Amino acid sequence: MKKVVIGANESGQRFDKYLAKTLSEAPKSFLYKMLRKKNITLNDKKADGSEKLSMGDTVTFWLSDETFEKFRGEVRAVPETALPKPDIIFEDEQILIMNKPAGLLSQKAVPEDVSINEMMIGWLLDSGQLTREALQSFRPSVCNRLDRNTSGLITGGKTLAGLQFLSEGFRDRTIHKYYFCLVQGRVEKKVRLKGYLLKDEKTNKVTITREARHQADYIETEYEPLAVGKNCTLLKVFLITGRTHQIRAHLANVGNPIIGDYKYGSPEMNAAFKKEYGIRRQLLHAGILKMPVCGDSFAGLSEKVFTAPLPNDFRHVMMGEHLPWQEGWMS
Repeated sequence: MKKVVIGANESGQRFDKYLAKTLSEAPKSFLYKMLRKKNITLNDKKADGSEKLSMGDTVTFWLSDETFEKFRGEVRAVPETALPKPDIIFEDEQILIMNKPAGLLSQKAVPEDVSINEMMIGWLLDSGQLTREALQSFRPSVCNRLDRNTSGLITGGKTLAGLQFLSEGFRDRTIHKYYFCLVQGRVEKKVRLKGYLLKDEKTNKVTITREARHQADYIETEYEPLAVGKNCTLLKVFLITGRTHQIRAHLANVGNPIIGDYKYGSPEMNAAFKKEYGIRRQLLHAGILKMPVCGDSFAGLSEKVFTAPLPNDFRHVMMGEHLPWQEGWMS
């Protein structure tokens, strides 16, 4: 027999979903059978799985230790070896904001990958904020994604409430994201682009059109030049909608591809900047996050602005192209 008291990270979800996470190797038919036979109870009463859990509820598993361990399965892989601590810009009890370097995945694609998501979980384990046992029913996670070779701000929810807060903010566009990029050509004025984006799942590449097409998503991208060089421009981009490769494809579509972008950019331009500056990735950086007015337990984040400094490869090109950086742009 095993008793579990529901905490903040488990509350608010359906009982059957909690059971499916806790006994991840058990068939659903087994879980519902155990509920019917009162071998699994909620607050010492029979339950059907549709109940919504609250903090302080007690779940009792009238199962042998062998059965419980058999169906619990392994906690989803977290490397046993120490991982580097992520570059943390901000941390409180609910969320983390980190600066992801170029070359690092946001989330793993295959089991052997190491991503900033694993680094975040490793930090929470190492700092005693999380236990491996707790990972059985709740897993902290990053809430926005950046391409492997895009650097900058990425957020993570340490608690269920933190995950919900961030997910809602990105979904409703109340959390504003600003990017910086170096593009080919001279951009002289502020622009607001509108169009439609169609993704090819097989090639993981998108196409931009001005007219609506079947299954294409409407997109808007706004940008302004901060500095103009001899053959490139530093842009500040406001992501109004957030679609796969939106900034990269939208800028390429209007003739200003991002330098170092080997999927949507200019091969000649990329080769020239690789030779002169060693650029091997798209020069796109998620530099600013602006929080909305927040209430309740997130009031401390209300209208805060978080920034991540431009990486060295940006600054190296800017020095050569005479694009002086002013810290006031990070606002």
